[in-house]
Amino acid sequence: MLSPDILLVHGAFHGSWCWEAVIEDLEHLGRTAHVVDLPSAGSPAGLHEDAEAVRHAITAVGRPVAVVAHSYGGFPVTEATAGALNVTRLVFLAAWMLEPGTSISEVADLPPLDADLVPPPADAAELFYGDVDPEVAARAVVRLRPQSARSATDRLRAAGWLTIPSTYVVCDHDKTMPPSLQGEMATRASVVHHLPTSHSPFLAAPGPLAELLHQSTKV
Repeated sequence: MLSPDILLVHGAFHGSWCWEAVIEDLEHLGRTAHVVDLPSAGSPAGLHEDAEAVRHAITAVGRPVAVVAHSYGGFPVTEATAGALNVTRLVFLAAWMLEPGTSISEVADLPPLDADLVPPPADAAELFYGDVDPEVAARAVVRLRPQSARSATDRLRAAGWLTIPSTYVVCDHDKTMPPSLQGEMATRASVVHHLPTSHSPFLAAPGPLAELLHQSTKV
């Protein structure tokens, strides 16, 4: 059985740092993991610049790779993987899994934004990390960055999940993205799993998450 490399793509306000514990656990399982920093976290860049960054990271792997997207990361991963020949599976972790032509602001019915960058939510510790060790959550909160408003309003131009096998992981106690909404998007996936965590299992349960990714990305 082939174990492709794994590319981990973070969500809004975050950076590749959020995967550190998962990478360590994946390495213990014999897997090779890669990360990418999305331009929209900390700059006005939008969806399409993020998708280009993901596309470049996929190409740089240079061998079969499974792509894991968390939260907003599902948006650029969806666009970037369309036509990607070395992507073996997509994993949407409490992530946006949308149809081409749509935007997050429309689906989530967000109000108009009056700034290029949106600051992290004031209640980020509870919203993102409600079940995370408080010291770990506090260290994560100070690393959050403003998020580009365009990342929510740009429209998807393509969708890799239309042709690439996909897995959706629903986070059952998520306070950021309602599990019911995750369940609706999960109907587009080939396989569905559940984790009994809040929005950030990479900090709340990195070991179980790594094991799930290890098992679900083999081909």
